[in-house]
Amino acid sequence: MKKTALITGASGAIGSAAAAALAEDGFRVALVYNSGEKAAESLAAKLNRVTDAVICKADVSKREEVDRAFETAAEEFGGVSVLVNCAGISQQKLFTDITGKEFDRMMSVNVGGVFNCCQAALPFMIKNKRGKIINISSMWGISGASCEVHYSASKAAVIGLTKALAREVAPSNIQVNCVAPGVIDTKMNACFSEEELRALKEEVPLGRFGKPEEVASLIAFLASEKADYITAQVIGIDGAFI
Repeated sequence: MKKTALITGASGAIGSAAAAALAEDGFRVALVYNSGEKAAESLAAKLNRVTDAVICKADVSKREEVDRAFETAAEEFGGVSVLVNCAGISQQKLFTDITGKEFDRMMSVNVGGVFNCCQAALPFMIKNKRGKIINISSMWGISGASCEVHYSASKAAVIGLTKALAREVAPSNIQVNCVAPGVIDTKMNACFSEEELRALKEEVPLGRFGKPEEVASLIAFLASEKADYITAQVIGIDGAFI
């Protein structure tokens, strides 16, 4: 069977770059999005020039929507051999101002979404004794960030989930790894002023923000056979920020 990848958050900068990189490597791709329908449709049209691409709408925090996305991938491609969990949300807020609803939403998307997608993907992978899961965390999941406590906690949980799940499914020849990006040049930085962005850039030893395509290259490597002996790892791509 030809390799198939399902990418959540595919309408975002890192997700779309990952989809493009995997398509170039010969994967058929299932593009899962929640709110960026036009971006997902445009990406699918572009990728269909080099591979087979299908779009699926799903809020990853809702298991029934995740299951439908995987069903679509199974109907179109026969199953999913690589899962890339890019979907996520962020928020900057003082810890004392975070509401219970905001905390729960952060966890349900950033952690619950990874849980839902991994559970949906694993039966096919275990049956075939092969598969790769690549979860996107953050450097703040490693070090923590002021005014992003709930975001940092959710991304730290993704790291813990990755390490534990990797050990559990290793006997089935399934590799589970985590990518922890630093400050990447995406729309997620729109909350910062120009002055704040300049100050943030000065904190990066390499002197610049990362590019979505650079994160995508790391994802593509982990999805390849070259990374078959790499599992339970957290790989930072942050310009030496931390």
